[in-house]
Amino acid sequence: MRTRITPPETADLHRVLADHHRYWGERDLRSLHLTALVREFGETCLVARAEDGIHGYVIGFVTPARTGYVHLIAVRDDARGTGLGHRLYTAFAEAAQRQGAVRLKAITSPGNTGSIAFHRRLGFEARTVDDYNGPGRAMVVFGRPLPLEGQDARAGTPGG
Repeated sequence: MRTRITPPETADLHRVLADHHRYWGERDLRSLHLTALVREFGETCLVARAEDGIHGYVIGFVTPARTGYVHLIAVRDDARGTGLGHRLYTAFAEAAQRQGAVRLKAITSPGNTGSIAFHRRLGFEARTVDDYNGPGRAMVVFGRPLPLEGQDARAGTPGG
């Protein structure tokens, strides 16, 4: 099935939230899906569309320090293992570079081993930062320079 990566509409965010479990499983991350991010950073928020709906998405933006920050990236359960996560990251990286980004950054919880492995396959360095998200709330912080290149397009997918 052909999948196109395009900028989202706010209605796309509502569709994703209606099928939240298909992207995130048991983890409830609905509060992180901010409509304002899609409205204000539409050039760097992307959805992967197919005939049967949204297969994946990335919500991100470029900081004043020229960092492309990935706030959320997820692939629907039936589209995992197809390289779509890599395609979404590549599309985000290209959009971020057009806005002047020279590096990428993302974070996850230390227990999210799938996300950690996915980001490492994409060439990110990972470090655990104690108290990153408040006292006693460590996070794994990923970083890597742009451009993304020489990566295996079937590196895997995050989410779920």
